[in-house]
Amino acid sequence: MIRALTIAGSDSGAGAGIQADLKTFSALGVYASTVITAVTAQNSLGVFGVQDINPEMVKGQLEAVLSDIGADAVKIGMLSSAESIGFVAEILRRYRVEKVVLDPVITTSTGFMLISSGAIGALTQKLLPLAGIVTPNIPEAEILTKTTIKDIEAMKRAARALFEMGVKNVLVKGGHLSGRAVDVFYDGSYHLLEAERIDTDNTHGTGCTLSSAIAAYLARGLGMLPAVTKAKEYITGAIRHSFKVGQGPGPVNHFFDTWDKTI
Repeated sequence: MIRALTIAGSDSGAGAGIQADLKTFSALGVYASTVITAVTAQNSLGVFGVQDINPEMVKGQLEAVLSDIGADAVKIGMLSSAESIGFVAEILRRYRVEKVVLDPVITTSTGFMLISSGAIGALTQKLLPLAGIVTPNIPEAEILTKTTIKDIEAMKRAARALFEMGVKNVLVKGGHLSGRAVDVFYDGSYHLLEAERIDTDNTHGTGCTLSSAIAAYLARGLGMLPAVTKAKEYITGAIRHSFKVGQGPGPVNHFFDTWDKTI
């Protein structure tokens, strides 16, 4: 059985976070295990509260999973405290986990901060060097590189800056720009990954879903660029078949290949 592990926060609305990762891993045929780092009170309208899980419990969950089940790839999402980040980095090194996808969850789409400034520093210093790939959206890339990104050329510069911080591969996601959905992948050379921009508000959980899809494909044995390319195709299909629940933006459809397409 191919195994993937997600280290992330819980979304009570189930569109993003741990819940989105579990759906993605299941849809792509890998066994999913979890380390829950925070519990959020949220729905389709926004995030209304965050409760961090005690760092010792984060450490305990990770030790329990890796010492028994193991993981062929790990996706890291929301880690809001510097102490938890330190524990995760320490344990991933100890267990020599090689395929690590880091999705640096910093803010919500409505501007709700999900990580402290001190934790951003710990993330940059301790997790970036461990990551096989980092997958920031434009606001996250701006925070990590302390630059302003308004176009694809600026995305390229940010990707190179993150690469120079010690990450082996970088994917800067272009969903916040207009026009076709263009992501910049950088591994020492630039690759532009393009897809149609789908006219929908139901895009909750796109970042979590894309990064966990990359982890799933890496776990299945694909190389980095093929895994990113396949994940881009998967998230495009999930957005195309997204649906509305609640009063705000709905989630992407993780099971668009198996659910009735008329949903």
